[in-house]
Amino acid sequence: MIILLIVVAALILGIFIHDIRQTNHAILRNFPVLGHFRYFAETWGEYMRQYQYLPDWSERPFNRLERSWIYRSAKGVPNLISFGSSATPSFAFRNAAFPVLEEDRHGFPGKMIGIAEGPGSSAQPYFAKSFFNLSGMSFGALSPAAVTALSKGTQMAGIWMATGEGGLSPYHLVGGGDVVMQIGTAKYGVRDAGGNLSDDRLRAIAAHENVRMFEVKLAQGAKPGKGGILPGIKVTKEIAEIRGIPMGEDSISPNRHRDIANVRELGLFVQRVREVTGRPVGVKFVVGDTMALDEWFEDCLRHPEGCPDYIHVDGGEGGTGAAPAALIEHVGMPITLALPAVIESRDRHGLRDRIRVIAAGKLVTPDKVAWALCIGADFVVSARGFMFSIGCIQAMKCGSGHCPTGVTSSVPRLTAGLDPADKAVRASNYAKRMIEEVEIIAHSCGLAGPQDFAPHHVTEVERGVAGFRNTGAAE
Repeated sequence: MIILLIVVAALILGIFIHDIRQTNHAILRNFPVLGHFRYFAETWGEYMRQYQYLPDWSERPFNRLERSWIYRSAKGVPNLISFGSSATPSFAFRNAAFPVLEEDRHGFPGKMIGIAEGPGSSAQPYFAKSFFNLSGMSFGALSPAAVTALSKGTQMAGIWMATGEGGLSPYHLVGGGDVVMQIGTAKYGVRDAGGNLSDDRLRAIAAHENVRMFEVKLAQGAKPGKGGILPGIKVTKEIAEIRGIPMGEDSISPNRHRDIANVRELGLFVQRVREVTGRPVGVKFVVGDTMALDEWFEDCLRHPEGCPDYIHVDGGEGGTGAAPAALIEHVGMPITLALPAVIESRDRHGLRDRIRVIAAGKLVTPDKVAWALCIGADFVVSARGFMFSIGCIQAMKCGSGHCPTGVTSSVPRLTAGLDPADKAVRASNYAKRMIEEVEIIAHSCGLAGPQDFAPHHVTEVERGVAGFRNTGAAE
C-alpha cells in the first residue's frame, strides 16, 4: 500500500512539474494537476453531454460550438465535422450551381481607408490588407502578456489591432504591426492635465509609424450611453501613467465626449484629429436612433472636411467591457438590424466610396463574418474571438482581475501562465483560418473572393431584436 501511495505521489509530482514548465496551456501553468480536469471535461464532454449535460448550442454568451471552432482554429487543427449539421442557423448562403475553381479564386485585394486629396483628406491614407481584424481592447482590461500576444499575432497574420480606449501602450507596439489608436470619452493617452484633447499628445502618438489610423469612440455595444469602466484593482502604476489617472482608483470614463454634443461638433472633432495627425479618422458607435444617421451623413455632404473616413458599427450584442446588465442586454440595436440601416443610409447619401464601414458584434465565426460582408461591410473586427484564441475559457471573471487564464488578469501569478510567444501563433492561426473559411464560402457562392459578396448571396436573417445576442436557442 505504501509503495502504491509513493508511486501515485511521484506521478502527481511529475505531472505538477510538467504542468508548470510547459507553455502551451495557461490553465495548467496556473493550476497544475487540477487543470487536467478541465481538459478531461472538454475532451470527453461531447460524449457525456448526450446523457447528462446541456447541448453544445445552449451556452451563453458564446456557445460551445462557436468556442470550439475558435479553439481548433487557433491550435491549427482541422475544423472538419461529420454526421451533418448540429445547428439551425438564422440565415444561409446561396451557393452557386457552378462554384469557382480553386485555381480561379483570388484573395482579398485590400481597400484604401481615407482620401489623399480634397476636403477631409489625410496626409497618410491607410491601405488595409485584410477584411478581418482585431477590435479594440484596452491595456489594463487585458494583461500585458495578452496584449503582447495579440500585437505579435496580428503582425504575423497581417491584420490591424485597435488599442481600445485605454491609450497606446508599449505592448501594442511590440509586435510591429498596424495599430488603430482609439480615443474614448476620457481621452486616455491624448489628454492634457485638465482631461481635454491635447494636440501635442496626438502628434506624439502619430509619430509612431505603426499607428495607422485614429478612432473616435462614441459608444460600444456593451454599454451605449455609459463610459468605460476599469476597476481600481486593475489600475496599476503603469496603467495609471499611460492613462494619466491616479493609481488604484476606479477608471470611469464620461458617458459621452464633453466636447461632442451633436453631429457638427463630431465633424469638427474628426477634422481636428485628422489635421493634427495626418491619419485617417473613423468613428465607433452603436446604432439607436436611425434618424441620426441621416442627419450625420447630410452633415458630411455639407461639411466634407469633417466626414469620417470610416464608421465602426458595434452591435448591441457586442463589447468586452464591464457594464450594467440592463445596458448589455437591452440597449442598442443588434448588428443584424444596425448594419443594414447604416449601409442603406450611407449609400442613399452617395457616400459609399467615401466612408468605409466596419462591422462588429459577436462576429467570431466565418458564417457571421461572411454575412456582414454580404450586407455591405468593408471590414469586420472581433475582440472576444481573439480572446478565445489566446486562451479565454469564458470564465466570466474579466472585471475581477482574477481571470484564470491570465488574459484579463491583474494578478502576476495568473498572468505568468500566459506565454505570449505561444499565444501569438494561436491568434495568428485564428485570423488566418477565419480568412480562409470566409473565402471558402465566397467560392461556394460562385465568387472569386469575399470582396464580391452582395446581399443576394445570403438569405434574410430571421426578424427579431435579439440579433446574435441569443446565439444558441434559435440555432
